[in-house]
Amino acid sequence: MDLVLPGVGLTFWMVLVFFTLLFLLRKFAWKPILTALNERENSIEEALKSAEQAREQMAKLQSDNEALYKQAREERDLILKEAREMKDGIISEAKKSAEEEGKRMIQKASDEINKQKANAIAELKGQVASLSVSIAEKLINNQLSNSEEQQNIIAKQVNNLNNNQQAIA
Repeated sequence: MDLVLPGVGLTFWMVLVFFTLLFLLRKFAWKPILTALNERENSIEEALKSAEQAREQMAKLQSDNEALYKQAREERDLILKEAREMKDGIISEAKKSAEEEGKRMIQKASDEINKQKANAIAELKGQVASLSVSIAEKLINNQLSNSEEQQNIIAKQVNNLNNNQQAIA
């Protein structure tokens, strides 16, 4: 069984080397390793905190953007509504103005037509009176004894009157 169990000297030296190595590792390696691990842990925690803050800021910015977008949409709708109302007002005012202008022009044309008609009637009456006087004058001047000749002169004067009216029209 001696082969399976280590010797006392070997065990002593193994324990001495193990504790020396443990002491050296503790003095020179553990502190830097633990410091590096602590620094790494702190940097990871800080990164997580900053990521959380960034996520919160993004959520806040997103809600602010949505609020601004909603407000801009409401302002756009209000501006479009006002523009539509202005357009409708301008169109209705233009229609009203056009109707008034049309009525005024129709009234003016009607007045002008009535004026021209009255002038034509007055002129025609004047011509009829003038022709009547002329016919009477010719009849009196000729003192025709024959009624047939008087009828011919009257027919001739009426024809002249009709020709004058056609020339006027």
